[in-house]
Amino acid sequence: MAPPRSRMKAEILPTHTKTAFAHAVKRAVELLESGEVVALPTETVYGLAANALDATAVAKIFKVKRRPARNPVIVHVASIAMAKRCVTAWPAQAQQLAKAFWPGPLTLVLPKAEVIPDIVTAGGPTVGVRWPAHRLIQAVIRRCGFPLAAPSANPAGRLSPTTAEHVRDTLGHKIPLIIDGGPTRVGIESTVLDLTTEPPTILRPGMIGAASIQAVIGPVQTARTLAGAHQRTALRSPGMLGRHYAPRTRLVILSWRHEHELETRLHQLGASPDRCYVIAHTRTPRGLPLRGVSVLPREPAAYARALYAELHKADNAGAKLIAVEAPPAQPAWAAILDRLRRAAA
Repeated sequence: MAPPRSRMKAEILPTHTKTAFAHAVKRAVELLESGEVVALPTETVYGLAANALDATAVAKIFKVKRRPARNPVIVHVASIAMAKRCVTAWPAQAQQLAKAFWPGPLTLVLPKAEVIPDIVTAGGPTVGVRWPAHRLIQAVIRRCGFPLAAPSANPAGRLSPTTAEHVRDTLGHKIPLIIDGGPTRVGIESTVLDLTTEPPTILRPGMIGAASIQAVIGPVQTARTLAGAHQRTALRSPGMLGRHYAPRTRLVILSWRHEHELETRLHQLGASPDRCYVIAHTRTPRGLPLRGVSVLPREPAAYARALYAELHKADNAGAKLIAVEAPPAQPAWAAILDRLRRAAA
């Protein structure tokens, strides 16, 4: 039996050797089979996992994260056969996309099967399913024999974790186990594609972009962010709220041509440079007395892989403001811009 959550301190298990990996899988499976929640690495971000077929276990995810009940969670599988058991329809488009991108950072929204509890889908008729490309969570799912509900392992609305340390710092006192699989490879959440609409709808952009999807199944459309009164209704996908993936510190997206312009913009925002943390990728400020500076890669996949870790670093720096240099307005950067806009909302 797990200790009371008020006194809990998460066990953190490594996976860097064959023996450690096997022990971590065994311990995770034991807890998941007993109805507990466990933090597991995926290739996107770390997830807070529970048995997706057990409504009571999934409810623990919502309690630990303080996640709104209207915000559904994605179901993670370890085979196409398991995905098919979670849905009532598996159209040709689903098969084509799974063949092209699974295992990988693409979630498919399809009509849910009765075996999926309503809490997973926020009471809606559809469920998002994904086969993650990380051997640890794959091994755990295979050993369990059931799919895992696994939203990001962080308090609702806050920065997603890309290392075990990120999970420990925010949820380590609320969960029994964190499996350390190293830094995540993709770094931001999966693309979510709704296959119940015509044409299919991208509900949340990710690093598998619209052009790649269209090359497989033809035209797709993109959903708008829900805001205002609409946020009171159940969502069809996680990551659709106007404010999400946000640090505690105020974040703004800025463009500047030189340091004087950046300094002026910061003062206009009511923050002196020494209270600001800047995340740049092309125009690095070197002469301003800033609280801190991070320089991210200019290639979108590498930028995405580093983004949340740098935002965590900036959030812990004691700054009054985080200023992020605006990424290019190009399709390859769409998911990154989406995350930054939600963090700045």
